[in-house]
Amino acid sequence: MPAVSNRIPTLVFAPRAAPLVVLVLGLVAALLSTPLSASEPVAIKIRDLTSVEGVRENPLIGYGMVVGLTRTGDSQQTVFTTQTLANIMQRMGAQIPPATARVANVASVFVTANLPAFARPGIQVDVTVSSIGDAKSLEGGLLLLTPLYGADGLVYAAAQGPVAVGGYAVGGTGASKQMNHPTMGRIPAGGRVERSLGFDFNRLAPVSLLLREPDFSTAGEISDAINRDFGHVVASARDGGRVEVDAAATGIANLTTVLARIENLTVPVQRRARVVLNERTGTIVMGRDVRLGAVSILHGGFSVQISTEYSVSQPAALSAGKTEVVHETELKTKEAPAKRLEIGEGASIDQLVSGLQNMGASARDVISILQAIKAAGALDADLEVI
Repeated sequence: MPAVSNRIPTLVFAPRAAPLVVLVLGLVAALLSTPLSASEPVAIKIRDLTSVEGVRENPLIGYGMVVGLTRTGDSQQTVFTTQTLANIMQRMGAQIPPATARVANVASVFVTANLPAFARPGIQVDVTVSSIGDAKSLEGGLLLLTPLYGADGLVYAAAQGPVAVGGYAVGGTGASKQMNHPTMGRIPAGGRVERSLGFDFNRLAPVSLLLREPDFSTAGEISDAINRDFGHVVASARDGGRVEVDAAATGIANLTTVLARIENLTVPVQRRARVVLNERTGTIVMGRDVRLGAVSILHGGFSVQISTEYSVSQPAALSAGKTEVVHETELKTKEAPAKRLEIGEGASIDQLVSGLQNMGASARDVISILQAIKAAGALDADLEVI
């Protein structure tokens, strides 16, 4: 006997101003065209699922100057730029009043970088340079030697070099053109580590593996895989986001060897069904395993356009009237007929989006429809809006 869906019929109505009406129906699965297929687990290495607690990058920040610009730097009203330039010149042996400093070819910037784990003096890192004044572009500029500080206030790196900008800004009076963000750039390998972190990796006891996406079943699979590989219990899942490993119980003295052996183990992972929506750009990213309940969608459009024209009423010569501005308002309304789309139980998001595109729905319409379907309880996935 075919199974019967136990979904409760639900009606979700949008206001008249919204272009959506979603009707969710509880239907018999035998009458539906697409069966529900369970997703299969995927074998993934532990290194791609976890990170070691305490082993991470550390952010660095510094304040510096970019020179060599072609009159695209900060204006004279950017006080901190003139003061910094005067201080640099004083350090170089030239005494100038800050008010006389010309900064058209100079820009004040914040410099940021990430200090890698296990970094040692001499290692090179990439740095990012961002304007903090009113400079128009950093194209062609050179970053002067800038110390980079950690959260504890100590200098861990120094940066210097030519700035690579992925855009441009050109133009003159009355006309200009800009591409991408010319006030931010990068210096590949422009930073050099000057101080190492006081971190003794071999003293980690016990070692905790942190899941990048917490999940109880994945944590259990990781601990089981480790115990099978070593032949006895050395790991245990403490919760959905952490697996604790007793390195001493492995019988291997070198902790690096232990983790190298663990991170290359593979575990079966059941991927979570997820749909990610970006309302700002209209982007929709969906997983292959997302499934829908039985749903019928009515989609129509109602638009209102109001336009106002202004005209000047000029009185006759030698009359007592006065000149006035008269505005004329015109109102236009347009309502498109609703279109209907029916999706069977267990259908994929791909089938839904294809059907909506055939109806003429835009990307933003699809986002609103998916949100309404989730609210009606017919979307078997996590819906994340960014």
